[in-house]
Amino acid sequence: MKIRTLVSAIMVALVASFVAEAQQKKADKVLIAYYSYRGGNTKAVAEYIQQATGGDLFRIETDHPYPQDYNALTEQASEELEKGVRPKLKRTVPNMADYSVIYIGSPNWWGTIAPVVMTFLEGHNFAGKTIIPFITHEGSRMGKSVNDIKKLAPKTKVLDGFAIRGRNAKNSSEDVKKELKALGQIP
Repeated sequence: MKIRTLVSAIMVALVASFVAEAQQKKADKVLIAYYSYRGGNTKAVAEYIQQATGGDLFRIETDHPYPQDYNALTEQASEELEKGVRPKLKRTVPNMADYSVIYIGSPNWWGTIAPVVMTFLEGHNFAGKTIIPFITHEGSRMGKSVNDIKKLAPKTKVLDGFAIRGRNAKNSSEDVKKELKALGQIP
């Protein structure tokens, strides 16, 4: 009888341990959501984050692509930001509730995140989650991206994040790892 009780207690402890481990893995699930313009700089940084964290990648895409001509793009982005236009998304993250840490990547357009990233933030519930911004730029660094993300994703913990110069993005693996370590996201 004592052996049966002991075996039963061990089984209960093992099941509880497996359940706790599964809950922790679910709680720590990472999403790397990013918008990258034609140069692919933000995509490159997103892929380095994915390699370092093991998170899931999600490319934020507009229903209608931005112009390929850079001048036309900057004019459209400026107008969208000025008028509060939110471009439609091609798709959303169907299982956002599964993630606890979300990296949000965008190029710095006119001192903030791209309007399509604003659409993404407004279209999902981030309450209780942690957002880590990463921005690619050519000299303007983070701009007001962090403050804008905080406004668009209330009830969310938004870390300061980090910026990577666009021309260095495709060779920034070590820089990304240093930033992630400084943020306490990888050992």
